[in-house]
Amino acid sequence: MIGTAGHVDHGKSTLIEALTGTHPDRLKEEQAREMTIDLGFGWLTLPDGREIGIVDVPGHRDFIENMLAGIAGIDAVLLVVAADEGAMPQTAEHLAIINLLHIPAGVIALTKADLISDSDLLNAVEADVRAAVRGTVLQDAPIVRVSARTRSGLSELLSATAEQLSQQPERPDLGRPRLAIDRVFSMEGFGTVVTGTLADGQLAVGDEVQALPSGLRGRVRGLQNHRRQVPLAFPGSRTAVNISGIPAEQMRRGEVLIHPGQYQATRRVDTRFRLLAGASTHMVHNREVKVFIGTSESMATLRLLGTDELKPGEEGWVQLELQKPLVCARGDAFILRRPSPPETLGGGTVIDAHPEGRHKRYERRVIASLDSLAAGDAAGILYEASLALGAATVRDIVQRSHLSLEAADAALSSLLRGGNLLPLEGGDISAVGEQLVVSLQDWHTVSGKILRTLTGFHAKSPLRAGVPREELKSQLGLSTRAFNGVVSRSVVEGSLVERGKLLALPGHEIRFDATEAVAIDTLMRRFEASPYAPPSMKECKEAVGEEVVAALRELGRLVAVSEDVIFTKTDYDYMVTAIRTALERNGRITLAEVRDLFRTSRRYAQALLEHLDAIGMTRRDGDLRVLQA
Repeated sequence: MIGTAGHVDHGKSTLIEALTGTHPDRLKEEQAREMTIDLGFGWLTLPDGREIGIVDVPGHRDFIENMLAGIAGIDAVLLVVAADEGAMPQTAEHLAIINLLHIPAGVIALTKADLISDSDLLNAVEADVRAAVRGTVLQDAPIVRVSARTRSGLSELLSATAEQLSQQPERPDLGRPRLAIDRVFSMEGFGTVVTGTLADGQLAVGDEVQALPSGLRGRVRGLQNHRRQVPLAFPGSRTAVNISGIPAEQMRRGEVLIHPGQYQATRRVDTRFRLLAGASTHMVHNREVKVFIGTSESMATLRLLGTDELKPGEEGWVQLELQKPLVCARGDAFILRRPSPPETLGGGTVIDAHPEGRHKRYERRVIASLDSLAAGDAAGILYEASLALGAATVRDIVQRSHLSLEAADAALSSLLRGGNLLPLEGGDISAVGEQLVVSLQDWHTVSGKILRTLTGFHAKSPLRAGVPREELKSQLGLSTRAFNGVVSRSVVEGSLVERGKLLALPGHEIRFDATEAVAIDTLMRRFEASPYAPPSMKECKEAVGEEVVAALRELGRLVAVSEDVIFTKTDYDYMVTAIRTALERNGRITLAEVRDLFRTSRRYAQALLEHLDAIGMTRRDGDLRVLQA
């Protein structure tokens, strides 16, 4: 995919018509004013047989924002400069945008060359153009003299374009397609059609798709590349998508077509930003700017991180708070413009499309994290993605990192070997796995919180065997799956002890003081004196205190069968065994028989039998109890 750039009336649309046979100005107003206002599109075949799409963008300064929507997804730029005028103001602004967007390749077309008969003058114009592109991504781009009227130089221009594109690597297929929509229309008999340049993955006929940020869902009914029906569209291709299930009037330029769940819209992004050397003003904190990413745009508040201002030509860390949600990914280029009076201020790269929150402007940890992400180290990027998500599945972390599966797999292995990423569940771990992992930093954080929580709990409640699992889970603020994984790893490491539904620090034991011990001995003698008609729960609490009773229960010395009836564990076990034996022998038992078996009262017998029903050992059948099948 290539795109034009250049000053108004330098012959961009005329050149495209000469190359493709199609004039890209499709609007009546464009044709009447002989000026490109919106994006135009064409297709051509290069000398090497490759078919490519070409997008024609407006050159007039009033339509620079339309130009941004078209140039964002291209692989190479065709910078058009009229030989009879040379580089002009809009040439410089377009060139600055090309540079900021890191367009990787390009060719410079010196158009209207037939109007200059003096070869020395033409050489001078070409030298001026070469000087204008010095220090930019086009400084080594070939310059081809062409005339759309006489068609001279067109074949040379196509050959130079083919040569530039052949040197570029193929667009990566990350398995997460996204198509930034630049045009929406409806076709009779087909319905909604959207167009754009496909990135990061493939689209196939029949795929379910979602448009973000609107959230609308549909299905791919058909695909076109270069006006031909295709079953599959690949990264980097200019693609038209016929969608069923979404009315055209509900779609707009700036929406991004994706596979459901693979991307999320954001209202906040962390970026590396450079203010143009020719900017008319310094960049200050909390400035209102207009953000352009792909085909999307939004007003935003610019938050400078680590500095008070940026001077022209300087770069720094910027957090953008967007008024409208946009879809972007790490590594995406963006442009910032001043809303009024309009001016291109600069641009840069998205470093984190989903930061944790609003950063403190001078926090060292934030700057260090952004430095690591910007460095581009795959392991560092994956680690930062893990930090952003907390305990999460490997698949989710890899998806957030926007690394290729190959790079993510290697980075994952490195992090696991180095102990910087820790598994919370068993099984083989791969870049597409659903196993839960956590960063070493987050592990230290959650382990420290567990230690502090349990230390405080044991100090406050020394007679409790441990904190209930649900209570600790609530304190940590983790999902059930993450909490279970953290507990399992902590138990394996020996930093946590499980006691049924309770969790405790290793070495914690319930210890009674001398007064409590005497009271407990006295109470136990009462149980020994009347094992099957023991003191009630209320009497026990009056004798030793509520906390001591709770401790004796947690220690397993007492078993409550109802709110008021409680037995020692030894007596309880004996009674349960005796009832089971009677049921196995006779097949049934009555409440009266249980009462007589233990020479107790109806109150105790009934409480015990209802308890056995509740735990599933027995089942009531009228006035009888039978063993549960």
